[in-house]
Amino acid sequence: MLRNKEFGQFVIWFSLLAAAAVIVGFTINTAAGILSIASAAAFGTVFFVFTQARYISIARISNQIDRVLHNADHLYIGESDEGELSILHSEITKMTLRIREQNDALTKEKEHLADSLADIAHQLRTPLTSVNLILSLLANTPDDNERKAFVRETEELLVRMDWLITSLLKLSRLDAGIVVFQSEPIDINNLICTALRPLLIPMELHGMDVQIDAPQGMTIQGDSGWIAEAIQNILKNCMESAGENGKIEIVCTDTPLYTEIGIHDSGAGFEKEDLPCLFDRFYRGKSSNATGYGIGLSLCKMIITRQGGTITAKNHPQGGAIFAIRFPK
Repeated sequence: MLRNKEFGQFVIWFSLLAAAAVIVGFTINTAAGILSIASAAAFGTVFFVFTQARYISIARISNQIDRVLHNADHLYIGESDEGELSILHSEITKMTLRIREQNDALTKEKEHLADSLADIAHQLRTPLTSVNLILSLLANTPDDNERKAFVRETEELLVRMDWLITSLLKLSRLDAGIVVFQSEPIDINNLICTALRPLLIPMELHGMDVQIDAPQGMTIQGDSGWIAEAIQNILKNCMESAGENGKIEIVCTDTPLYTEIGIHDSGAGFEKEDLPCLFDRFYRGKSSNATGYGIGLSLCKMIITRQGGTITAKNHPQGGAIFAIRFPK
């Protein structure tokens, strides 16, 4: 307390004023001088006791703050009756809770990052192992037809790895919040055509039938490039599910509240236990026949929700899976 500059200045001025009052009191008469001494002593004592109590409270709060800075597990700052200290107590309590929340969030983020890195390493290791195996077989295979087949398989694996790395980079950019989505009117028919264009040849090769029911002039608001990619990821998922000679139906509806893009395939649908986790990152389903990397739907959901939309998936009553993308008006 005595190290406080303001308190030291107050003591000096109080001493000077008290001395002046005592001198004036004795100048008047002895009784007045004694009364001045008693008043100055009483006031000084009360002020010192009150100030010391405040400094003890401040020291206690300072100690608790130091514990917060050193990651104390248990922290308690007692209530204070004084107005100013009560406000300080309230603000420090808020700060403490905020710091704890941030620490918990950072801990969870580190755990998530560690899990993600492990998953990424596993996802990349699988095709790399296959490529190394194919290259070994290629070196020991004299037959030209077999060598061409191995080369085609290697190319397919490299394409999948390229898609995987590109998707992971996009997820990282979205996680970091560095992607700026454009907001502009998007014609639904043009959007669907853009999403379908890279898939038309694979669909034709597999004998797949695509039906589109989208009224002319229907629009949504958002970033056409990113939304087209999200729809394309859903279509890829539907293609894998529908298989050879499968069918995909795209139906767009407009209501006063939202615009919906529904994508229905003729596949086997989802397992019941998979439904809550379909959009989780790296989730590939409980089935042993599950393919893919568990990234496409996660990326799709992040793209849509970051632009104010919603996406759901469920089994269609008539069979197969149905995805519903909704954008509010």
